[in-house]
Amino acid sequence: MSDRQATVSHDAAQQRYELLVDGQPLGFAEYSEEGERMVFTHTEVDPSLSGQGLGSVLAKGALEDARRRGKRVVPQCEFIARYIERHEQWQDLADPV
Repeated sequence: MSDRQATVSHDAAQQRYELLVDGQPLGFAEYSEEGERMVFTHTEVDPSLSGQGLGSVLAKGALEDARRRGKRVVPQCEFIARYIERHEQWQDLADPV
């Protein structure tokens, strides 16, 4: 990752996590909440960030928050599904699609 400042914020009203890079919203992960489950439906990261690891920052931030809130995760979104598949520490959160 570059020296850019990246943070993840949760917008519960919009049911999405936002990736802020140097204060600018440059990515999001949308979900729908179904009781104790968060169904991740779509993730986008600005193409200018490709290859910088910032999509992973977004996925990790969203999953950390889901764990903290005691939620199960249903990764319908291919990006979140691949991230969980590659990172064993998140596999216990995932329910099948």
